[in-house]
Amino acid sequence: MVLNYIWVGFFAIAFLIATVQLMLGNTDVFPAIMNSTFDNAKTAFEISLGLTGVLSLWMGIMKIGERSGLVNVIARWLSPLMVRLFPEIPAGHPVFGHIFMNFSANMLGLDNAATPLGLKAMEGMQELNKQKDTATNAMIMFLVLNTSGLTLIPVGVMVYRAQMGAAQPTDVFIPILIATAIATLAGMVITSLYQHINLFNRAIMSFVLCICAIVSGVIWIGTQVDQETMNKWSTVIANIILFSIIIAFITAGVRKKISVYEAFVEGAKGGFDTAIRIIPYLVAILVAIGVFRASGAMDFIVGGLGKLVETMGGNADYVAALPTAIMKPLSGSGARGMMVDAMQQYGADSFVGRLSCIFQGATDTTFYILAVYFGSVGVRKTRHAVMAGLLTDICGVIAAIAVAALFFG
Repeated sequence: MVLNYIWVGFFAIAFLIATVQLMLGNTDVFPAIMNSTFDNAKTAFEISLGLTGVLSLWMGIMKIGERSGLVNVIARWLSPLMVRLFPEIPAGHPVFGHIFMNFSANMLGLDNAATPLGLKAMEGMQELNKQKDTATNAMIMFLVLNTSGLTLIPVGVMVYRAQMGAAQPTDVFIPILIATAIATLAGMVITSLYQHINLFNRAIMSFVLCICAIVSGVIWIGTQVDQETMNKWSTVIANIILFSIIIAFITAGVRKKISVYEAFVEGAKGGFDTAIRIIPYLVAILVAIGVFRASGAMDFIVGGLGKLVETMGGNADYVAALPTAIMKPLSGSGARGMMVDAMQQYGADSFVGRLSCIFQGATDTTFYILAVYFGSVGVRKTRHAVMAGLLTDICGVIAAIAVAALFFG
């Protein structure tokens, strides 16, 4: 229901802003809006088409993992933690293995692998769902942790900084890591409050300490090597881990004497069906976002925020970077474009340029994730998922501003 109101709101605000612009003499605004609807509908289909092969690959690999029992082994290993964060899911259920694989791919920055693994996890949770059109607590917790976007090594952001001429492209690495870790922990706490989950137990506190230790270790390594070495080895290590997972699943299947080829094909068929199923949801959300941007509503909001901050006597230095923060929950590519534009306009090593990069790395695309993941299993009633996701985004934005002020202010 909340997603429905937001979707309608995008169109209503866009129409209002565009009408005002037309009255002021801007005759190009409505043609731009209509062009955006066609362009974004095409983009939604192309995204789904592009996902088809990746979904088929990873769902085929996961089917081998299920048949071989390896997913069950991972699920049992993670059970002490997962049953506390996801109390609706029975202890040792195979879906815990899929959830872990998705989180691991996200942390390594492997978006192409994370999405199909996440969709597989959603399918498993939907099998346990008694109300098929309504999101369960487990689904919402899973998606909020996804939207928090915990990534250990933000290679993409650092590459863009290098291309834009930053003196030290890796100087945002530690700030991004701190901001995204704060966003992830905030998402866990916010969703737990909604769902009345007690976080003060040994398993969850151990997990939090483990995340802090990993983040600290990556931060330390990042301070010891140069940008080129960091980019090279982070990419190599991430892909070695990913390929090792594929080999481990196939090896486990061979040891169990199952037909790994047939298992792969069976799972791959499901990947194709899922890619087709999410097309309407992607078209709906991307077209609404495109209309919102083309109408000038985004520029209006950012300009208004800047004037408000200045009127209140606050420091408006960070306002110029806010388009990236506002766009990030709506569109990953849109936010990336805003980040690049900020670096072009103000300089890659300016406060605005660096802050836009931290915004880009701090959280993930909330509405895209909700549309794709809920759409893949036919969930329409999202309950508190949107609110929890947006509150997590806000925490990430606040953390990004604070960290940027600490490191570069």
